[in-house]
Amino acid sequence: MGDPRKSRRKWESPSTPWDKQTLLTEQELLSKYGLRNKREIWLARSIIRKYRHQARSLLGLPLAERITREKQLVAKLTRIGLIKGTATTDDILSLREENLLERRLQTLVFRKGLAKTIYQARQLIVHGHIAINMKRVTSPGYFVTTEEEDKIDYYPLSPFKTKPISREEVEE
Repeated sequence: MGDPRKSRRKWESPSTPWDKQTLLTEQELLSKYGLRNKREIWLARSIIRKYRHQARSLLGLPLAERITREKQLVAKLTRIGLIKGTATTDDILSLREENLLERRLQTLVFRKGLAKTIYQARQLIVHGHIAINMKRVTSPGYFVTTEEEDKIDYYPLSPFKTKPISREEVEE
């Protein structure tokens, strides 16, 4: 786990952050997904880069080992919701940061219709009005798995819930 006082950042900034094309692409993603800053894009890019690197490293393995590791990687990415169950290594290599940004709680709340705008979705999450499986989640960058996707709803004690329930029913 490591020492909590020596935490590392999970993202890597671009090598040319002031490139015109990079700036335009990042600004488009910021507005489309309602992100707070470019670090959230860089985090998604780093995570996708890690998965693509794992898929590329599979290509150099012996066939028997490659098949087992490829199944494990495909199962993990399917559980996260980045690819479908019948995917191959080529599908993993074609992943982009938009695929991961679509799996964020903020985006899914907006796509589900719980918020009118992507920015309102972020605000509802931060203010504690959104829950997954009746447990409050206050991080808009939370990556939602496929099992949790249909369990996203308003928190039971939220005024946005059509029929709020009592505190005792939530604690049960």
